[in-house]
Amino acid sequence: MAQASTVERILDTAEVLFAEKGFAETSLRAITSKAGVNLAAVNYHFGSKESLIQAVFERFLNPFCGALELQMDERFADKVTLESLLGLVATVAMETQRGDARRVAIFFRLSGLAYTQAQGHMRRFLRERYAPPFRRWLSLLAQLTPELTQQERFWRVHFALGATTFALSGMESLLAMSNQGAQQPMAATQVSKELLDFVAGGIRAPSQTSRALPDGESAQK
Repeated sequence: MAQASTVERILDTAEVLFAEKGFAETSLRAITSKAGVNLAAVNYHFGSKESLIQAVFERFLNPFCGALELQMDERFADKVTLESLLGLVATVAMETQRGDARRVAIFFRLSGLAYTQAQGHMRRFLRERYAPPFRRWLSLLAQLTPELTQQERFWRVHFALGATTFALSGMESLLAMSNQGAQQPMAATQVSKELLDFVAGGIRAPSQTSRALPDGESAQK
């Protein structure tokens, strides 16, 4: 029991510090100091800083990816819309974190860092461990956007992820800014709806290929 408590304490501390400061900027010494454990405990349970980073992601992504697969099975057995597919990511993140907005924010901050910080081992780890549900999600998106080229879809997905990560990792700040002087303060669900409308609009924007064609000609010719 004490051993489990030590592991949880290290992970709890590491995920907060990584989200606040970044992977490279957070030292093991800072983690052990804040967690109240010694460096030997981190080495014993995780072996290295890289393994600790991966363990932090596992704690978020194991339940998230399992729930994402299940929701795709249940919700999209018959019909899928662009809005329901795009909204699923945020919905599953909220459900797997039991509606804890703080942990959802940490999850999306860490996800953003996995893309923006040079962590080659993380990209390999995420690709090897968690590719199947995301490939399935992207396959559904491709079915819903046949007018887009593969390159256009790639960029739009990454821009959408960037907007989603920014909004959901900084929800408290967005709410504070939007509610300054407002007679009817916005709720997080309203902000999420605004985000979904924005992202869906970006994905649906006309293809560059179709915009370049003369009037009356089809991009599918």
